[in-house]
Formats: sequence, C-alpha cells, structure tokens
Amino acid sequence: MKKKSPGRGKNPEALAVPPDLAVPFAPTAVVESQPAPPRKTQARRPKQPPTPPPSSPPGSLQAEPADPDAAVVAFLAADPGFFVRHPDLVASLNIPHPSGPAISLVEHQVGILRGQLEEERRRLAHIIARAREYEGLSSRLHGLTLALIAAPDRARVEEILHEAMCRELNAQCVTLKLFALPADAAGTDPLAADFHDFLDRRHCLCGPLDPERSQLLFGDFGAQVRSAALIPIHAGGRSGVLAIGSGDPARFRPDMATDILDRMGEVVGHRLQTLDHGHDH
Repeated sequence: MKKKSPGRGKNPEALAVPPDLAVPFAPTAVVESQPAPPRKTQARRPKQPPTPPPSSPPGSLQAEPADPDAAVVAFLAADPGFFVRHPDLVASLNIPHPSGPAISLVEHQVGILRGQLEEERRRLAHIIARAREYEGLSSRLHGLTLALIAAPDRARVEEILHEAMCRELNAQCVTLKLFALPADAAGTDPLAADFHDFLDRRHCLCGPLDPERSQLLFGDFGAQVRSAALIPIHAGGRSGVLAIGSGDPARFRPDMATDILDRMGEVVGHRLQTLDHGHDH
C-alpha cells in the first residue's frame, strides 16, 4: 500500500510551511535582474545637417516660390468684378500690343481717347470749382442786398459797399462816383469827361487801370492799385461808376466772369434811385 503524500487532496492554505523550510531566495547570480535595454530616445547622436530633398527630375511638378504676378492673377481670378468696381483703373491701363516698334491703330485710337478723357476731366473739375465759387458769391450778394435795402442814405450805402468789398473781394479801396450828365457836363468835370464812354456800358470792366484814371478815382490810394473792377451805376437821371481797387495784379482780370458784379451794380443803382426819390418827397 502506497503512503499518501501529506499535501495531496488537502487545501494548500491549510498547510503552513515552517520558516526554516521556506524556499530561500535564489542566488544572486540567478535572481539578479537583468538591466533594461537602453532606450532609443536616450541615445545621443551628433546632429547632422538636414538632408536636402532629392531633386525632382525634369518635367515633374514642384512648388514654385512666391510670385507677385501669380498673386495678381489669382486675385483677379477670384474677384471677377474688380474692374467693374474700378472703371477708372481700366481707363488708365496702358496695355502694349505685340506689334514690335510699330503702334497699332487700336492702340493709337485708345491713346487719343484717353487724352480726350483727361481733358474732359480737367474741364469738369474747373466747372465744378467755378460753380462752387459762384454759389458762394451769390450768397454773399444776397447778404449785401439786404444790407443795402436797410441803408437810410447814400453815406451808409458807401460804408456798406466799402466794408463788403474789402472783406469779400480783398479790395484795398472802394469809391462811388455819380454824375448828372447834361449835354455840356462832360466838358466841365474831368472825371466825367474821362469816364464818359464808360458810363454807357451795361457790364463791368476788369483789369489793370492806368495811373491817371487810378488817381482820379482813388486819389492818394491810386498809386497802390494794380487791378480794378469798374461797375457802371445807373440811378435814374444820374450815372456813375463803382470802382473797386486791389493791390493784387491778378485779383481783377480782363477774362474773369462779371455776372455777380453786374448784378451788384444793378442793386446799388436801384437803391440809390429809391433814396433820391425819397429825398425828393
């Protein structure tokens, strides 16, 4: 009969192994843990310059550096309405034709049209500037008319004219001369004789004034006058001149528009006529 092993068939936890019979630690040579293999990330290798990419063979696609022309082409392709919003740019473009040193007829015509367009633009700008100036003068003439209506006598009329002309027209001297012109008056009054032909005018006369007439009109200030505006005044039975003098030779030019000055002369004439009638009554 075989003897049963004491450990077979029983619960292993029920069998306590004496300490002195416990399995000892394995010898150092056997139990010693093996060192972990070196990590690849810990290995320090000398830095080497980056390897340039292999050159592409001829004919292969390769990224091109930034090109301003390509950027413009891409921008215009992405925004087809650019030239619609900027028609002035289209008119100013100068696109050469591949015709060599010769100029094509189309290019020549476009050049002529471009020059005409620039001339029209300059004329339009000049007209707009003149219109704005005319609008300002009309507004000031309206204010002057209201002031003249309220003037009680001729002395006040002359004061208002002097203040307005010096302020608005940069004048240095203003004078108002009226003459009662019988048949022989031109021979007795040197001023009337000198301006006899002018008194029949209906429009203002602008430009340089000769020294003799300047002295007759402005007295001691006549030597400082380099240009003047002479406005005919018709006040019933009397005629005269409203003279505005400036030390600026270009202030009153022969080619300047005189519509505003002509209207002012009419307003002054009517106001003087009204004052004369009031004194008569």
